Amino acid sequence: MTRRGAVLGAALLALVSGCATVPTSSSVVQITQAPPRADSPVGIEPLSPETGATPEEVVRGFLDAAASTVRGHPVAREHLAPEPQGSWSDDAGITVLGADYATVTTDAGTVVVTGELVGTIDQRGGFTVGGQEVYSREFRLEQVGGEWRISDPPDGLLMLEPDFERLYERRDLYFLDPTGQRFVPDPRYLITGEAQPTVLVERLLAGPSAVLAAGVRNELEGAALGSTVVVSAQAVTVDLTGVADATPTRLAGLSAQLVWTLGQLPSVRSVEVRVDGDPLTLDGVPAVQTVDTWTALDPDAAPVDAVGHYLVDGALWTATDAPAPAPGPAGAGAYGLSSAAVATDPSTGELTQMVGVAERDGAVTLLTGPYGGDLMPVLPSGSLTVPTVAPARQEFWVVRDGSTVVRVAGGRPPQAVNAVTLPGLGRATALQLSPDGVRAAVVVEDGERRSLHVGTVVRSDDGPVALRDWREVAPALGQVVDVAWRTSGSLLVLAGDAGEERTVPYLVGVDGWDLSPVPTAGLPSQATQVAAAPERPPLVSAGGTIWEWQVAGGTWVTLVRGQQPQPGTEPFYPG
Repeated sequence: MTRRGAVLGAALLALVSGCATVPTSSSVVQITQAPPRADSPVGIEPLSPETGATPEEVVRGFLDAAASTVRGHPVAREHLAPEPQGSWSDDAGITVLGADYATVTTDAGTVVVTGELVGTIDQRGGFTVGGQEVYSREFRLEQVGGEWRISDPPDGLLMLEPDFERLYERRDLYFLDPTGQRFVPDPRYLITGEAQPTVLVERLLAGPSAVLAAGVRNELEGAALGSTVVVSAQAVTVDLTGVADATPTRLAGLSAQLVWTLGQLPSVRSVEVRVDGDPLTLDGVPAVQTVDTWTALDPDAAPVDAVGHYLVDGALWTATDAPAPAPGPAGAGAYGLSSAAVATDPSTGELTQMVGVAERDGAVTLLTGPYGGDLMPVLPSGSLTVPTVAPARQEFWVVRDGSTVVRVAGGRPPQAVNAVTLPGLGRATALQLSPDGVRAAVVVEDGERRSLHVGTVVRSDDGPVALRDWREVAPALGQVVDVAWRTSGSLLVLAGDAGEERTVPYLVGVDGWDLSPVPTAGLPSQATQVAAAPERPPLVSAGGTIWEWQVAGGTWVTLVRGQQPQPGTEPFYPG
């Protein structure tokens, strides 16, 4: 039985057990599993309730009717009694249930819907993953003209996961990191259709999600639409008001946000920004802009020299076509490193600084220095996580003794990061900063459970750096081993498979949507560490050797094709 089936079965057992306590003269409780659902194409609308439909059929029909692209969901309203037909709000968010839901008719005549809570979509399109709890909702019905109708529907849509996947698409809103050098994606989920350009602009103007807001810049704050968004052929025109006095820097930033957010739509190739009806003019920026106009802000741009690295018996190696020791003492094994990280110059992509963790006599020390040069000790500790890099800042982060986050930058003394809520999650065993530097993924150990959380990096001009607003993104994974950022909006996770007692890689969105296993074909044994970066093949260490993911073949291969695997551990990509 799958985890989802086990959870649902336990919930049903509890319901049935509860019903077993009623007098023997009560009516029989019916348990009906939802029927199989066809993979219908977008555009096929749900059906009205049939004459003589039972209460369960009406409730199931109401769930089916949520899968509609028609404004106002008129078919769903047909399943409701007259009073809620007019008052029910279909735009109060979406609750997404697993496809294997069930209905229970109680002796009181109500219908209880029980299923896995996949997650919820708020009114701004943001997804929050369900926490492995069971969703349960009791529906009351009344007879209207001899037909059963729902009298107390929940506000918002109650939708099954296959329907949601069929009708909704992930679209990212793009905001700026505090330096203004990179975009930061903020995932939203929009219904398919021609309204997406307008909705995206409206969502941008409304600002970032609550968990991200403190970590990003929104140059559109205070702006508003001066007129309707115009979509013509493959061009979009956005007319703004409220920014007539904005500086050129701010106007460039808000233009970039609009262009990248709209440019992800297949139907959009260019964007014209207007201010109070007049075309926006900026030095060096064309009147009609494309994604390429702002490619320098790409959150997933990979430095040219950012090849993979790994360790061999304490020495730093490069994962090139011909693997070799890295330059300098670190590559010669002078420090006996147990983990390392390398920073790149954001303007040139050149490898510039590095840190390494050295273990001796039961203690560890963080070493730092130029890439290829001598390393000096800067932070002794009882334990340190594998270091990670804050892009565009050449700044390294570690977790000291499982609870204290420390950053080291520019030869300055180590500084503590304000992460007061982290210890409440458990003992941190891994920390990795996102490619845009605004998010951090952390693996925490709490008892026998090891879980994955994502927090937001908050920087201010006059205060300490903070790491806060934690949210668990993969509650289905209870034995997380390691994590890396595949892109600025997705994670590659190593976690135990409870069903088969093995460790396998998974991909998951930064918000927890679309948790999917990655094939393990080609690996000689279970992976123990993982490395990833945008536009680079993921790396893992398995059985003390390094393996590379081959996307085209869907398998893991050796670093040098056709040769024996390279020995190594702790792979990583420079940041």
